[in-house]
Amino acid sequence: MTPLVERPKKNVIVCKVARAGFRAPGAMAAFLLFVGVFACSTAVIFIKKSGLDPALLAGLRQLLAAILLLPLFFWARRRHAGAWRWADARRCVVPGTTLAAYFTAWVIGGRATLAANATLIVNMVPLATPFFLALLAGERMKRAELAGTAIGLCGVLLLSAADFRAESATLVGDAICFVSMLLFALYLALGRKNRDIPSLWLYVVPLYAIGGVLCVLVGIVHAGGLGEWSPREAVYVLGLAGVPTVVGHSLLNLALKHLPGATVSVGNLGQFLFAAFMGWVLFGEVPKPVFWPASALIVAGALIAVWGPVGRPHATAQSARK
Repeated sequence: MTPLVERPKKNVIVCKVARAGFRAPGAMAAFLLFVGVFACSTAVIFIKKSGLDPALLAGLRQLLAAILLLPLFFWARRRHAGAWRWADARRCVVPGTTLAAYFTAWVIGGRATLAANATLIVNMVPLATPFFLALLAGERMKRAELAGTAIGLCGVLLLSAADFRAESATLVGDAICFVSMLLFALYLALGRKNRDIPSLWLYVVPLYAIGGVLCVLVGIVHAGGLGEWSPREAVYVLGLAGVPTVVGHSLLNLALKHLPGATVSVGNLGQFLFAAFMGWVLFGEVPKPVFWPASALIVAGALIAVWGPVGRPHATAQSARK
């Protein structure tokens, strides 16, 4: 007679399967990517809530991020003893200046248009980066990248045409966000030239410090001081430095260790969905009907540009630092 085997309870099986799935590297990386994208999407919300001078806000964001990440910088320096010297900080000057300009333009543009528009346009980086890589690093552009960029630009033109007919101020904000996106793509291409630096933290912490100092100096001159402060304003500045900059970017870089760079690049475009929802809830911003077909064109263009003509990931592994 066959011995009876007690069947495990259903809830025990479900719990074991859930734990096994969560511990799988791919599932964990996908979870990190999701949380990282959401964290980065909050940047435009803190920007709109804050009333500080754009350059000053951008500078404080970078300086606070540099301070919060300083322990990781020292840890990486000990781990790679002799691989980084103070003279290497000079290599961060040009990228840091570019990042300072990007963050400042991003604040100005984000305040002048809808949260959804700003986040969508700024995250078109996968479409623009190949051009800067071809110019600065001599990397040859593929037909898929050209085609994807053309399709994505059609989406931007569609969105801008609607804003031109509806409200010129929003169009100006869209244009400034587009310029900030180009600056961010240039910053990533410059980072590609510095890829021999052995650790991410040995690169971004000095870079944030340089960009932060430049922005704060410009902001103090432009605003005639440090502006008006309140506990609520301090929360916005800390939130901008902590949530999208430190948490968001760190999680995206962790996800890059387990997922293809192309997947992270395209997944990062999902920021505009979170930003659209938060903009609607917090500011009553309702995207125009044309926003959704324009978004579809931009996302489709990014998919084509990043994944290439044969569905194989290549090109811009966007280590998002927005």
